Amino acid sequence: MNISTVLFDLDGTLLPMDQDVFVKSYFGGLAAKLAPRGYDAESLVKAIWAGTASMINNNGERTNDEMFWESFSSILGDRVRDDTPLFDDFYRNEFNNVAKVCGFDPRANETVKYIKNLGLRVALATNPLFPPEATEARIRWAGLEKDDFELVTTYNNCRFCKPNLSYYIDIMEKLGTSPDECLMVGNDVSEDMITAELGMKVFLLTDNLINKSSADISKYKRGSFGELREYIDTLVG
Repeated sequence: MNISTVLFDLDGTLLPMDQDVFVKSYFGGLAAKLAPRGYDAESLVKAIWAGTASMINNNGERTNDEMFWESFSSILGDRVRDDTPLFDDFYRNEFNNVAKVCGFDPRANETVKYIKNLGLRVALATNPLFPPEATEARIRWAGLEKDDFELVTTYNNCRFCKPNLSYYIDIMEKLGTSPDECLMVGNDVSEDMITAELGMKVFLLTDNLINKSSADISKYKRGSFGELREYIDTLVG
């Protein structure tokens, strides 16, 4: 069966980045924003990582944002909930400074448009660890817009995270599609290529490859955006 839907990862796929550099800049900016409110940078970073872990381990009973804020506030105190407007303001404003440590590849926009012009559906399957404002900002940094995608996963509309297969099953249920109709495109071997276990076709974008387990990638279709477009051409016939 020909594919009908292409799922894209964001960080390191459509948006070139070094994750360690990105995290350092992101955490530094947030710490500076919250310092006047008396938040200690070390405690803040500890709380963010704890909240992230709670989302990654989410069993689906609650949304990721609920999991995050429960863990986050358990470390920093309930006052953080009163300061949510400050966090929202950070993601709308100062967070955009983090774009300076990310790259830009015009082929990302060109490829998404090319795929849509083929009549295929496109969704953004980015690990849902961020609020909508932060995700939409990173989409813009990549030269795209939220409306370029039929679905964008964020921490408030998901109950699982990568590499949990339930995350991808949820996406397919929302889109009303099946694994044999989908192609997953990503740069992380463990988080993105795992969709092959569901029966999805996969493409490993190697420009910013992440392969923490040093897995054998020879079994995957892989390459840069040019090779991706060629592969998709074979799938649409």
